Amino acid sequence: MTAPSSTLPAGAFPLGGLTTDASFPAFFRYRALPGDRVLLTNLEGNFLVLAADEFRAFASGQVDPGSELYARLRDGNFLRAHFDTERAAEGLRRRKRFLGYGPNLHMLVVTLRCNETCVYCHASRAPMEATHTDMSRETAERCVDLALSSTSPGITLEFQGGEPLVNFDVVKHVIEYAREKNATIGKALEFTMVSNLAMMDEEKLAYLMAQRVQICTSIDGPQGLHDKQRKLPALKLASGEKTGGSAWEAAVHWIRRINEAYEQQGLDPTLYRVEALLTTTRDTLPLWKEVVDQYVDLGCRALFLRPIDPFGFAERTGPRLEYPRAEYLEFYRRAVDYMIELNLQGVQVLERYAAIFLTKILRGEDPNFLDIRSPSGAGIGALAYNYDGGIFTCDEGRMLHETGDDTFLLGHVSDATYRGVVGHETVRALVLAGNLDARPDCVNCAYQPYCGVAPSHSHKTQGTIFGRMRESSVCAVHKGIQDYLFEKIADADPGVMEVFERWTTIRPREHFIQSVDP
Repeated sequence: MTAPSSTLPAGAFPLGGLTTDASFPAFFRYRALPGDRVLLTNLEGNFLVLAADEFRAFASGQVDPGSELYARLRDGNFLRAHFDTERAAEGLRRRKRFLGYGPNLHMLVVTLRCNETCVYCHASRAPMEATHTDMSRETAERCVDLALSSTSPGITLEFQGGEPLVNFDVVKHVIEYAREKNATIGKALEFTMVSNLAMMDEEKLAYLMAQRVQICTSIDGPQGLHDKQRKLPALKLASGEKTGGSAWEAAVHWIRRINEAYEQQGLDPTLYRVEALLTTTRDTLPLWKEVVDQYVDLGCRALFLRPIDPFGFAERTGPRLEYPRAEYLEFYRRAVDYMIELNLQGVQVLERYAAIFLTKILRGEDPNFLDIRSPSGAGIGALAYNYDGGIFTCDEGRMLHETGDDTFLLGHVSDATYRGVVGHETVRALVLAGNLDARPDCVNCAYQPYCGVAPSHSHKTQGTIFGRMRESSVCAVHKGIQDYLFEKIADADPGVMEVFERWTTIRPREHFIQSVDP
């Protein structure tokens, strides 16, 4: 097999009349970096950073075979004469091994009811009196049955809402029913709960700890910002006292208490901590340092600097919460620069976007984050189950359903089969739409080996699952973050590279995997 030909998209680098020699380079993509440098990537995701004159010599086939540059190009599998097809194939197999599984993440919306009102709510929450939005035990059992039918060797059941603690009896029933069913199936089973924690109590916590449920929450930053964005109404108790009123105080109290509970169980506190997320709004942008400091103060070892999404209530509040993505990327750079500085001082904290991309870039492995992989995880990596038993390709698809858009609805647990769900025409279409090898713009992008798209976001913002990436805010964010990371990699500061290597370390947390009773 011969090596594929090179690709030189116009406009990405000033070639200045350079004549390329297609017989010298193997397939490559490229992108200009600051400092008169050029990033090369190839099919299997190897990369090199070249000086501009080195790039010109490479593209025109004018590299001395005895030079150090020639050796680097050969070792990176960038030369047609030395192209190692088996090596390239093995690299691709390694990156795409998730395709041999099936949906591993199964999100159960056990209720739409929620005790908080968030300005950017993506879940289309319902008021506390809307008990008709609670998932029944029967529906929950059917969701579990379908989830355990997946061909994936590992299954995560994630409890979402609304606020899942509102329907805690069904949460408990799912855990016990799934454990019993899995005793004969034998999958690696995990439970995760996404909660605002304001309805947590010691009895619930003791149960969740005993059942090895991983707990995730939201912290948007310091108290003023968090309470402005996540409203927790004060409740009047039978005694006449008022409770609540600060979503931040409730979340912080229980984050500290849960982390304490992990330590009381003898678990390594560097591995077992509450996972916390934030949603970046316009008010967040000037508070990059305060946000990082808040997470460090809580002992959180990871931030996920997620931009705001256009789903749920965020569609209505967007005009006052949204911002140009260039401003977000400046926020991101400042925050991550500060996190790197803290790491160099001995404080262990990482940013999730960076960790995902760096694992692909530096290790040649895909951590299987479903929105940043190719093809995307919608329907083949994850399924979402609404409180009423509706099955969706992703949680965003379920959110769109709540606003009247059933594009991503796959059926109902009452009569669905596993093969019917994963083989659904909508899932097939999403696999095509989420495949970067077949997307204009993406196919020539230097970041193609490391990136991914969410077809639901393209559908929502552009009216088609086959989105136009050059107009996509998701693409702008992904490119901007990878620009930042590759600038750091090109600078090759030893301290920064040590931090980046540490951020790619995969640390198994076996405690959350359910034991199978004999």
